[in-house]
Amino acid sequence: MNLRSRLSVRQKAVAVAGASALVAAGLVTLPASVAQAAPGCSVTYSANQWQGGFSANITIRNVGDAINGWTLRFTFPDSSQRVTQGWSANWTQSGSQVTATNVAWNGNLATGASTGIGFNGSWSGSNPAPTSFSVNGTNCNGTAPTTGPTTGPTTGPTTGPTTGPTGNPSARVDNPYAGARGYVNPEWKAKAESVSGGNRISSNPTGVWLDRIAAIEGTPDSSSNGAMGLRDHLDEALAQNAGYIQLVIYNLPGRDCAALASNGELPADALGRYKTEYIDPIAAIMGDTKYSSLRIIAIIEIDSLPNLVTNVSPRETATAQCDTMKSNGNYVKGVGYALAKLGAVPNVYNYIDAGHHGWIGWDDNFRPSAQIFAEAARAEGSTTANVHGFIANTANYSATVEPYLNVTEQNRLSKWIDYNKYVDEQRFAQALRTELISQGFSSSIGMLIDTSRNGWGGSGRPTGAVTSGTVDEQVDGSRIDRRIHLGNWCNQSGAGLGERPRAAPATGIDAYVWIKPPGESDGSSTQIDNEEGKGFDRMCDPTYTGNPRNNNNMSGALDGAPISGAWFPAQLTQLMQNAYPAL
Repeated sequence: MNLRSRLSVRQKAVAVAGASALVAAGLVTLPASVAQAAPGCSVTYSANQWQGGFSANITIRNVGDAINGWTLRFTFPDSSQRVTQGWSANWTQSGSQVTATNVAWNGNLATGASTGIGFNGSWSGSNPAPTSFSVNGTNCNGTAPTTGPTTGPTTGPTTGPTTGPTGNPSARVDNPYAGARGYVNPEWKAKAESVSGGNRISSNPTGVWLDRIAAIEGTPDSSSNGAMGLRDHLDEALAQNAGYIQLVIYNLPGRDCAALASNGELPADALGRYKTEYIDPIAAIMGDTKYSSLRIIAIIEIDSLPNLVTNVSPRETATAQCDTMKSNGNYVKGVGYALAKLGAVPNVYNYIDAGHHGWIGWDDNFRPSAQIFAEAARAEGSTTANVHGFIANTANYSATVEPYLNVTEQNRLSKWIDYNKYVDEQRFAQALRTELISQGFSSSIGMLIDTSRNGWGGSGRPTGAVTSGTVDEQVDGSRIDRRIHLGNWCNQSGAGLGERPRAAPATGIDAYVWIKPPGESDGSSTQIDNEEGKGFDRMCDPTYTGNPRNNNNMSGALDGAPISGAWFPAQLTQLMQNAYPAL
């Protein structure tokens, strides 16, 4: 039977942790009374809690004169409350008093500007919200609102034009990664460095996920987006003198129709909103001439087009939502529109998500998927010229190269290979590239492979091929991918960091990339209430015994995971321990 290993995802995480349902712990906005030319501050504090733990997000807004460097102080009301881990600031605690100071990238706050920081905490008595804050010695006094926080970054438009910018695609280089330094997301960098040993990897470029409309402006109070909006990231990329930035376009109507953990905000019939409220503003910002020197790499809509092949009727793996997206055409139309609008910006490089070998590597999935990609590339006024390439293994765990395993007529019968033609991403991507060219794409298209979590090092990694025993024993003893089944996609136990990002590693491959930021969850281990539309998928439950997509095997997921996109430090620790090449 045909199997499909679901891509995980969502991104740009701010931490939440814990295994039981989130409930509101506190929400306080505290503005200062400001006179002319006086210092002033407004602090928004929000928290989600579970038994014994909580995750807090804080927005600092400067309502006085511009400041260069800030120190935030507040006092926990309960003596049991402790900061256990923080990000986007330097955190210390003495008794019940907590101090946070700026890091290098967020210390300058103009009048009206804001920045978002946060931390994970623990408690044993009670967990009330702090009631007073100070910034640089100025008290921020006020009362709590009855609704959620509204403060956030002040840069970037909230709406966009109905037509996108125009440009000359011929100005693009063949491989945007070649000879260029990648943008390092300072929000992810701070979170990575909050985990022991994380400074060894924190300077690697990772993807920035625009996974809902609010992410365009920045979402300081979200559990799975950062305070920085699209303009903030592009401005920071210029400040870093980066050659390229990687942005994940991920908000289709009816998103990820075969899973719950990464469902999105737009219903199946909201194509109009996707165009006018999401793609158009993104295209307008990307088209700003101040960013023309940046190579903007757009990863287009993961978890979408392959579903129209593998998870629709009459397949055993079909879902009602995927049948709906197949019939209404909004995946194809949405991808086509995104390609056309973003492709009109001359320094944007569109790479369509192409699943991975454990999803579309089988004969009856392979060519039909390439045909769907070609259909989408020609939809809504787009052409194949708007496609610079494709990406495989986004946010998944399939090995880049299986060094001790090749597909033969004999081992295709094994439970692991299960008649697939491929056992790793590199050979799959190279073969898919050839098929895509035959479907009318340019012979110059390049492929990307997400290697952020597919290293599979550690003591369990094989050191050579096993050539004795049954075919299953030989395959299982030889493969470096240690998952229970190819269809397992959520927070996989035993996974490690893969190849570090680098350009042109193999024929037809533009780059190995880290699009999924290591340490960001694929989905919660248990049901967690949230305001981001993310459901609970049993494939993230370590006790789950499976479904037809993983041939009814155990999920192989880690315990204690937060919602998708949220910070999961235990996972990053495991990824570093099992990194291959080793750190």
